[in-house]
Amino acid sequence: MSQESMSPLSPRVKAILEEFKASLEQGISKMGALNDEEIHQTELERIFGKRWNYLAHESEIPNKNDYVLRCIGDDTFIVSRGSDGEIRVMLDVCPHRGASICRAEKGSSSHFQCPYHGWTFKNNGDLVGTPSFKDAYSGLDRKEWGLTQAPRMEIFHGFVFVCLDENAPDLKDSLAGIGWYLDMIFSLQDEGMEVLGDPQRFVIKANWKIAAENFSGDDYHLLTLHKSTYDIGVMQIPLRENMKGYHIQAGNGHGVSFSIDLESKDPLFFYYPEEIVKTFNLDNLTEKQLELARGSRVCVGNIFPNISFLMLPLSPDPKTIPPTPLFTWRVWQPKGKDEIEVWNWFMMYKNTSEEFKRASYRAAMSTFGIAGTFELDDAIPWESITKNAKGTFAKKNMNLNLQMGMEGMGVAKQVMDWPFPGTAYYPRYEEGNQRHMYRQYLKEMLAED
Repeated sequence: MSQESMSPLSPRVKAILEEFKASLEQGISKMGALNDEEIHQTELERIFGKRWNYLAHESEIPNKNDYVLRCIGDDTFIVSRGSDGEIRVMLDVCPHRGASICRAEKGSSSHFQCPYHGWTFKNNGDLVGTPSFKDAYSGLDRKEWGLTQAPRMEIFHGFVFVCLDENAPDLKDSLAGIGWYLDMIFSLQDEGMEVLGDPQRFVIKANWKIAAENFSGDDYHLLTLHKSTYDIGVMQIPLRENMKGYHIQAGNGHGVSFSIDLESKDPLFFYYPEEIVKTFNLDNLTEKQLELARGSRVCVGNIFPNISFLMLPLSPDPKTIPPTPLFTWRVWQPKGKDEIEVWNWFMMYKNTSEEFKRASYRAAMSTFGIAGTFELDDAIPWESITKNAKGTFAKKNMNLNLQMGMEGMGVAKQVMDWPFPGTAYYPRYEEGNQRHMYRQYLKEMLAED
């Protein structure tokens, strides 16, 4: 899918986006962009069809012939570790008549067979079987009719990314500054991370951009929406103390936020216990990465457009269990203009004890799982925003305030001597990361046809 092949913007959509672009410079976003069918269809082509999308982690398909089924927008892909051990990503569409060939969401198979006419493919995508070949297809060149491979695939610390635009920048260039922060997190241990169990999947009646901007850098909502988690001891970092930290605009629409205590005499490392910190190979980190990791309490971020992550210590039972660090990685999969299917992976460093992994998984499930305390809190306003954005009057007239942290608005200031990638602001009372996300969004949506 090249830049030239994009469908032209309709005059209506272009007008909405141009108005949004102009107002964003004053810190104003447009509610009408949060529940609109034309805009959603444009996003599928111009955002998800051209950006790097996360599909799976290598640890989900550890053995030869393992596979999982995953989506980008409305397209479904098979992520398969072939019989040769190589990972490939193939469109789940039979090139004969277009039927889906993969009928399970995960499994192990050396071949895939279309249920319609029985065309059979190796798990590297090669067509190897067509029923009644001599009578029906004796002149067919099977090499030309294998499964369609994803145009681009790259693996970053075990995370499998795919891009549907063969002309897009490499993943490293696309990640820009946020790649440095992710590299810091994933390099703490030589063995990296692994997935704990299958990803959770659940539906929220909300627009994907609301979730993405929340994880980009909305720490302000913890003071009210998540106040109860501190009151009952699930989160033990005082909420106003937690606002001491940095928002980083990490380039290309990516945002990351750290609650941090660089003055702490003791190394924090996200409050991992000493026995886990001993498994870290700090030589993997640069001097600057080590400085940041040493003082970090909480890290939350969004990889534009719709991949979010969070690492922090939480307690599943404050009366009996101390806070345990957890790592959640999620994709806000758009299923329409007003619905997202959340794909939620819990992960932990591979070279940690099974006991610690179970403790981390329990802490994650009780807080950021499908019925977790934080998850339920967030879903309620996200759904109400999307519902309100559908209103005829609201769609046309509602401006939303994204001015926190702008000149003369609040206490946050740019850190002029920030030693790490990106542009940083301190403290976390600001919405620059959200504005940064929407600038990139509008840039890509309004790209010349």
